[in-house]
Amino acid sequence: MTENSRPEWTGRTDGPGPEHARWHSTVQARTLDDLSRDARPEADGSGRPKRAVDLIGFASDAGVARNKGRVGAASGPGELRKGLSSLAVHEPLEVTDFGDVVVEDDAGLEPGQDRLSAAVADSVARGAVPCVLGGGHETAWGTFRGIREGLRARDDAEGRSGRRTLGILNLDQHFDLRREERPTSGTPFLQIAELLESEDEAFRYGIVGISEPNNTAVGFETAREHGARWLLDEECTRETAVKFARGVLDSVDSLYMTLDLDVLPASTAPGVSAPAAYGVGVDVIRAVMLEAARSGKLAGFDVVELNPVYDVDSRTAKCAARLINDVVRAVSGT
Repeated sequence: MTENSRPEWTGRTDGPGPEHARWHSTVQARTLDDLSRDARPEADGSGRPKRAVDLIGFASDAGVARNKGRVGAASGPGELRKGLSSLAVHEPLEVTDFGDVVVEDDAGLEPGQDRLSAAVADSVARGAVPCVLGGGHETAWGTFRGIREGLRARDDAEGRSGRRTLGILNLDQHFDLRREERPTSGTPFLQIAELLESEDEAFRYGIVGISEPNNTAVGFETAREHGARWLLDEECTRETAVKFARGVLDSVDSLYMTLDLDVLPASTAPGVSAPAAYGVGVDVIRAVMLEAARSGKLAGFDVVELNPVYDVDSRTAKCAARLINDVVRAVSGT
């Protein structure tokens, strides 16, 4: 799909009517240009805006290539849509797909991240919850900045005094706090930390699923230096992981959640840039994501590192689609 084209949704059709609804018959397809012009979602009976969800793709693996990883994540957004397309919809969902930001080559990464940031900001500012379909984890640099800018625009529009605190919950086997000459898929959270610290803002960063063997001593020291909190993969049960997520949620006003699919075991998610030898079970990851989605604090989220080149029977894409489906339902209150 080219940038600013209308995404196509197709899938199984069993008949007309809402009783046969699936994602492909529910999602409204628009363009990125439409997003910048779109109005805020209508209020429900309580006067609160509906929890509409905006899908925005980030077709990029330039950051993975710079990080010397195996490329293929640029095809992730399309495969995530395929995974979602035929899932059944049992309650009305307000989901709009605005298509993809496309990164053509290495030189296009930073401009692409800026375009993603602008699109996410427009989504948040209009009162929706953006769901970004990655892409490598370089997606995070664009998603976080967009959420932050969009929240500020909403605060200004609503006359809110003071800035709300924005935290990060990363489900990942890596810290992604690398220091490199150029930004990569391994640097986004150091970029975020340095941005916030340069403006005297706290870096509130929690990670579920860290693999000790896959992060160097330098990585752990960098995490400590910036005040990050983490839960090791071997420590992750549903109880411990949900408790950890609640701790992150309780410390902030709003949350950016990011799912790197390589946090899942390779048997569950073979189609990622860096498969996990150990990983965290999908039941634990799902419980954490639902905790965030039901908190009322989730300002936006992304799902990254799907690499269809290495997937097996679309196993990773289907797992990711189920997680997205369940988070969207929770955000929507269904």
